[in-house]
Amino acid sequence: MLFNSFSYAVFLPIVFILYWIVPKRFQWFILLVSSYYFYMSWNAKYVFLILLITFISYGTALLVEKTGEPKKKKFFLVLAVVSSLSILFLFKYYNFLAVSISGAAGLFSVQMDPLLIKVILPVGISFYVFQTISYVTDVYRGQVPAERHFGKYATFVAFFPQLVAGPIERTSSLMPQIKEHHSFSYDQASYGLKLMAWGFFKKLVIADTFASYSDKIYNNVTLFQGFSLCLATFFFTVQIYCDFSGYSDIALGTARLFGIELMQNFKSPYFSGSIREFWSKWHISLSTWFKDYVYIPLGGNRVSKWRHRWNLLATFMVSGLWHGANWTFVIWGAVHGLAQVAEDALSGNSLSKQEKRNGRKHYAAVIPVFLFVSFAWIFFRAATLNDAWYIITNAFTGISSPLTYLAEGIAVFELGKRGLLFCAIVLFLLGSYDFASEKKDVIAWVGSQKLVIRWMIYMLLVWGIIFFTPTTSGKEFIYFQF
Repeated sequence: MLFNSFSYAVFLPIVFILYWIVPKRFQWFILLVSSYYFYMSWNAKYVFLILLITFISYGTALLVEKTGEPKKKKFFLVLAVVSSLSILFLFKYYNFLAVSISGAAGLFSVQMDPLLIKVILPVGISFYVFQTISYVTDVYRGQVPAERHFGKYATFVAFFPQLVAGPIERTSSLMPQIKEHHSFSYDQASYGLKLMAWGFFKKLVIADTFASYSDKIYNNVTLFQGFSLCLATFFFTVQIYCDFSGYSDIALGTARLFGIELMQNFKSPYFSGSIREFWSKWHISLSTWFKDYVYIPLGGNRVSKWRHRWNLLATFMVSGLWHGANWTFVIWGAVHGLAQVAEDALSGNSLSKQEKRNGRKHYAAVIPVFLFVSFAWIFFRAATLNDAWYIITNAFTGISSPLTYLAEGIAVFELGKRGLLFCAIVLFLLGSYDFASEKKDVIAWVGSQKLVIRWMIYMLLVWGIIFFTPTTSGKEFIYFQF
């Protein structure tokens, strides 16, 4: 079930009404049943998979807490982690590894036919596997108690707003909210609806429109050259941000309807002055997860200089592989990891000297960082490494004649004056919102304006969604594939 579907538009109000009319002690049960229905709407048989992972993490966490012997604690932790990651590996990485081994053998003239398995990647498996791993690890570290109530724990794992694409919630934040008896708050529900509207605008109006432009090039890269490749990469840079942050806004807004606050997953990442800052603002729940459960256990920065830099690079390469079973994602992660290593080597940390001196953002670095991030997205979006290399090596073909280079590149997309004006307007709105949100909560600020002004803004937003959503919209959110 997609957020941007008619079925979700029917599903959500029903769950909302049931949640607030049942006795408070049953609120968690409404969320559990609705979350499992939400998940089963994709593929009913995979409900057994999420149940299995839930049982594994639930049981091993209780064993970790019960035993007093350090070796047994670690054994049960390792059992939980290995079991969950093995399931993830089978569905997501087995075929990738088999093909990679076969390809490597071919380099030495050894013929190998990889034994492949035909499985469909379960939606959201990477997210809920990581959430359960963090739960058992936090119990092992003594940061949270093991949850005794299986139903409420299952609700924590399967909570539908963030089930399939995050944010990856921590036990200490979400679990108490699942167990709490909530009273309806008009202000909180109103805020949630406004946040959802902004998320839908970013997904339906901006991301899906820009997707049609980036897909035109990236689905057939060898048919194009020159500025069209650069422009397609820029379109994807905007698309993936609006697609994923739009999903997160809808997820956070939906959770607010039930009195639950999820962690913010994006904080104006394209206004970052360094790669380190970018990753403190992009997919925050995942980047902090890798920091706490991969980077720090590897030693973090409490080791030698070169070991620290290896820890950075290794963490980002694993992060890249988490995104998908393809070498393009590994390279994408490595590019970001090498950038952080370079920042660390050049400045001792990844913040600009001016930012360190006076606490203000070094805006002169924003454009170079944005261009670097956009360049890295080439590997993320390209279907193969050959496609990525083609784009990199052909993007500046014809630049010796700048005007022709630009004109021919733009003409490929057949935007026309209206298309260019539309892109300019939505980019201005997006940029203005993100710039303002660095200093204030824009949703709350709009809600504090005079009645006429705020309702004018609301109506314009809804009108924009209705009339400017492309007819080809209805695409899945990009991160559903991870």
